[in-house]
Amino acid sequence: MRVKDVKKVVLAYSGGLDTSVILKWLQTTYRCEVVTFTADLGQGEELGPARDKALLLGIKPENIFMDDLREEFVRDFVFPMFRANALYEGMYLLGTSIARPLIAKRQIEIAEQMGADAVAHGATGKGNDQVRFELSYYALKPDVKVIAPWREWDLTSRTRLIQFAEEHQIPIAKDKRGEAPFSVDANLLHSSSEGKILEEPWDAPDEMVWQRTISPEAAPDKPTEITIEFERGDAVGINGERMSPATLLTRLNALGKENGIGRLDLVENRFVGMKSRGCYETPGGTILYVAHRAMESITLDREACHLKDSLMPRYSEIIYNGFWFAPERRMLQALIDESQKSVTGTVRLKLYKGNTIVTGRQSPNSLYSMKHVTFEEDQGAYDQFDAQGFIKLNALRLRLGAMAGRKGGEL
Repeated sequence: MRVKDVKKVVLAYSGGLDTSVILKWLQTTYRCEVVTFTADLGQGEELGPARDKALLLGIKPENIFMDDLREEFVRDFVFPMFRANALYEGMYLLGTSIARPLIAKRQIEIAEQMGADAVAHGATGKGNDQVRFELSYYALKPDVKVIAPWREWDLTSRTRLIQFAEEHQIPIAKDKRGEAPFSVDANLLHSSSEGKILEEPWDAPDEMVWQRTISPEAAPDKPTEITIEFERGDAVGINGERMSPATLLTRLNALGKENGIGRLDLVENRFVGMKSRGCYETPGGTILYVAHRAMESITLDREACHLKDSLMPRYSEIIYNGFWFAPERRMLQALIDESQKSVTGTVRLKLYKGNTIVTGRQSPNSLYSMKHVTFEEDQGAYDQFDAQGFIKLNALRLRLGAMAGRKGGEL
């Protein structure tokens, strides 16, 4: 990209060292007007300092956007994903992955509103986020110019970043001087920690890594019992109190935190090809995941449930790799949402020392038939003799194989 081609750029801006350096670098390298966008996704930090720093770095007040996206984040991104019971590689609840398409969406909206011809992000050239941001940008604005400083500049170390910041009078938080112990990303769904002291997969994470949960060992000795109410696959209330999506997840986060729920130490496969080690905390999401599966257990037809489970790894991979705004995700979402029409009712759980334990579930749409499943007299609801023909028909191909000399499933 030629520098002179960029007149105005919208930067995804956190106010931290990296994006503050990027802001000044854009001004000095591209000589363009910079618009900053800071999203409140429930990361738990005050956004005022980001505004103050942007003003200090010469950004016009009308070019500073700070948006509270917490409700949209949970309602339109987290909840649809949780209807699918999405787990990447069977464990990761996709807390970072699901935030990127919303940030990108709002960034493009601001770019169009402000007449910007480019967008910029602070993701490195080694990670997944560069892919997630840029796939979303191009899906929403195919002609947009994308600036990814980590793939362009020569500031390849923390020391070089700090040196650049000092040369350009960019304020640096004292705890950023020297080598940071690890990198943290957070939103209302989770927090993730990666890098530095966590790069050796054999080394146990220090307790300071965990920021959203107390340790299970320190959790109360008495369990916390709660109920979660669902309507059409989405949680709508806790203990009978209806709440907005973001309020509900915030409440579950608090319950999970105090009971030591939601910690995960994972080595995962990045889309770019390398393995990475991350420590994730998803307290409310972990509770929600368990409760939703329990709600589905009595409301979903067997084959519908199994089909949905078979698609979950593919759906999770699509989100992890950054294809939220791709036709295959929309197609799968339509199927998933169709499956949730009867997923309504209440789940009761015990939260205890890192565990989320289902103790009850009920639904007006329940497919659980006690008169069929009972070990007591079923009043003729189920004729056990029918099982004989069922078994023989399912065994027919096995018997024919054995008769042909292929006993025990031999080929």
